[in-house]
Amino acid sequence: MGFPVLHPGRRRGASSNMRAALALLLLLATTQAAHRGRAYVREKVCQEYRMLGKENFRTLTIIANSRKYSNGTFEEIGHLVREIVSLAETCCADGADPSCYDAGSTALSVKSCSADSPFPAHPGTAACCAHEGLERKLCLAALRHPPQPLPQYLQPSDKELCQAFRQDPREFADRFLYEYSSSYSQAPLPVLLGSTRTFLSMVSTCCISPAPTACFLKEKLERKTLSLLTLTSNRICSRFSVYGKDKVSFSYLASLAQKIPTASFEDLLPLAEDAAEVSSQCCDSVAEDCMQKKLLEHTAKVCAALSARDGRFADCCRGKNLMENHFCILALPPAPAPKLPEASEPTNKELCGKEGALHATRSLFELARRHPSLPDAVLTKLYDSSGKLREECCSTKDPSACLDSKRKQMEAELPPLVEKASELCGQYNKLPFLEFKKRLRESLTQTEPEASPPQLERLLEQRVSFASTCCLPDSPLLLCASKVSSGLGEVCKQESCLLG
Repeated sequence: MGFPVLHPGRRRGASSNMRAALALLLLLATTQAAHRGRAYVREKVCQEYRMLGKENFRTLTIIANSRKYSNGTFEEIGHLVREIVSLAETCCADGADPSCYDAGSTALSVKSCSADSPFPAHPGTAACCAHEGLERKLCLAALRHPPQPLPQYLQPSDKELCQAFRQDPREFADRFLYEYSSSYSQAPLPVLLGSTRTFLSMVSTCCISPAPTACFLKEKLERKTLSLLTLTSNRICSRFSVYGKDKVSFSYLASLAQKIPTASFEDLLPLAEDAAEVSSQCCDSVAEDCMQKKLLEHTAKVCAALSARDGRFADCCRGKNLMENHFCILALPPAPAPKLPEASEPTNKELCGKEGALHATRSLFELARRHPSLPDAVLTKLYDSSGKLREECCSTKDPSACLDSKRKQMEAELPPLVEKASELCGQYNKLPFLEFKKRLRESLTQTEPEASPPQLERLLEQRVSFASTCCLPDSPLLLCASKVSSGLGEVCKQESCLLG
């Protein structure tokens, strides 16, 4: 099969092949190398192709392109992989024409731009195809599908795994690599590579074992930390991909504030900034242990800072496995709303000063800790609106007049939004689903007395859809942002909304 299953006995060590593979995929994943000349790219690719061999090169090409085009079909990825491997095999052979690689990659870009292209579709392809030559290749190389809303991979039973493996080991491995890599496409490359490698090794070992059940149990226990790392890092890096570093920091801060609302802004901000730094350093890194090392260091900091302050954090931090501790902290539900004194609002001078962003973040932190059920999608929408408001007002001739005007409008718009979203998510997280839906229908009947039965049913389904999608901690970010914007549009109707 290739790289993931060649040496099951050595899979826990860092092999020279893995380092070579990561170096190769870093090269293929970046476009900057192309600016150093076509000969440079050809020589690097051919050097790695010869060192890895065709099968390992092919395996890594499946992983890389399944990540890159996570919404592509198995057949589309297969077409692309065959073309890339064939190009390397032909142009890296002894005596191959020096122009072979450039000519082949040009033909590949032309094929990508054809109306009947067999490769994965992307909305940006047409714009790339308007260019020619190197510019077109660089543009196509930079395309990548957004994160999937939630991982789609469902692991079959041990019996089903072995049946598929025995029927056609190569087909089984190819399909697994595609399904797993596209499902966890945002997990850092070294994490994904290690996870697929050990999984395929487990299957190839246990399916020929005289005691497969015991074998799978043992191997799954050994893979538990790596499985959690894959799941967690995919979630972390999906958030980083959509939000960027600053908004990741705020989102994590708000989440901590809702889980431990008695902690101060000064207690939690450094932890949030550290979490954002982990994402920034490791999501695109090919260093083999970056994510695991930094994430465990971060978990140790969270446990040291918060265990003594909150029993739930202390319970999560008791375990010896820091990866499991981190997963436990992520899964903590919001705490009950505390009784806190009214928070002071930042002054206009503070908002437009050097640390305006920090003052705005503190204000939103205070909102989050007082409304633990307020979902991330709403809080990050407020974060975006706050930034736009400061940008708009602080550049005017009279920032105070602008901010005072916007503040009055915000005071009218914000409380109903916060109250509705908090109540909706609070009930969804507390009640059984059917009871939640029943109470929501009763509430809508009272608050919308003039609505017809079809209108009430539409409102009910809209809010149930929002709650079931966006009130959970691992909610799909892009979908929930769209739902919040759509909901605000309904509330604002034809009027101008600051939050819309």
